[in-house]
Amino acid sequence: MSTDPHEPSGIRLQKVLAGAGYGSRRACEGLIAAGRVRVDGHVVDELGTRVDPTTAVIHVDGVRLQLDDTKLTLALHKPVGVVSTMRDEQGRPDLSQYVSDRTERLFHVGRLDEQTEGLLLLTNDGELAHRLTHPSYEVPKTYVATVEGEVNRGLARRLREGVELEDGPARADRFTVLETLPNASVVEIELHEGRNRVVRRMLEHVGHPVTRLVRTRFGSIRLGRLKPGHTRVVSGTELGALMSSVDL
Repeated sequence: MSTDPHEPSGIRLQKVLAGAGYGSRRACEGLIAAGRVRVDGHVVDELGTRVDPTTAVIHVDGVRLQLDDTKLTLALHKPVGVVSTMRDEQGRPDLSQYVSDRTERLFHVGRLDEQTEGLLLLTNDGELAHRLTHPSYEVPKTYVATVEGEVNRGLARRLREGVELEDGPARADRFTVLETLPNASVVEIELHEGRNRVVRRMLEHVGHPVTRLVRTRFGSIRLGRLKPGHTRVVSGTELGALMSSVDL
């Protein structure tokens, strides 16, 4: 890799930043002069720097800019009863119905079982999808579960220390009781692994079968107020933070 990211035939860096939503060109010149912009791993503080936005890897304050407009990432609120595949050979409701208006060939990032609802990411960025699901990056996922019974205070420690399932140990990174109801509890659990139905199996193992499960966060992306069956585009600094979290 060259130590000089300047590309004489390229576009001025401040224009690229402005086009990516970082403010006016003057504001973007301030970002550059302050040393807050890196191009191909190098801090750039020269205002005359030009870059090729189709090949340059640009970060502002450590957040990646996605300048390839052929790449698309969507957040989907998968409803209950939908299988996590783009085409189901058994004819069950699948993900294709939510992206039928898209021309891009999208992959789903990880899976949610048929009875689990919530946040699922869809993208045509193969490298991003690979890294988000690769165990070495330990991308955290957060779930809100309604479970049978009242959860005792010692369960959080037990789940953080880990429980032994039939396919090996499983451990929560974080566990919180959100609400106690008659004969039920609402809990939030965060973990970074993606084994099949692992949240349901962990909670059933400790005596609290799940009656409803919603994934509310995948990495830095939150479900928020997105309604079941709806999608939204993940872009700008939100996408940049997600990419940076897996070293892109």
